[in-house]
Amino acid sequence: MVKHIVMWEFMPGKEKEAREFLDKLRGLYGQIEVLRSAEVAENAAPGNDCSAVLIATFDCYADLEAYKTDPRHVAVSSLCKSIRVARHAVDYEF
Repeated sequence: MVKHIVMWEFMPGKEKEAREFLDKLRGLYGQIEVLRSAEVAENAAPGNDCSAVLIATFDCYADLEAYKTDPRHVAVSSLCKSIRVARHAVDYEF
């Protein structure tokens, strides 16, 4: 199994766009077959470096790559590029 963790810092004043992006990201679960689980959450504690996180699981790295190139994921991911300050990702086997 592979865990895929992505954290974003969104631009100030882009809260509405960020929520729309996160809602669409949540909607991918159940649509993309290789996505075994997905948790999307907004930061709840003031002062943290990141605005939101995705924690997703896949059976293998090939499935993660299939997810990354799936047109549905690409469309949602493209929404984030204009509203983020930073993106950080970690992938590991467990």
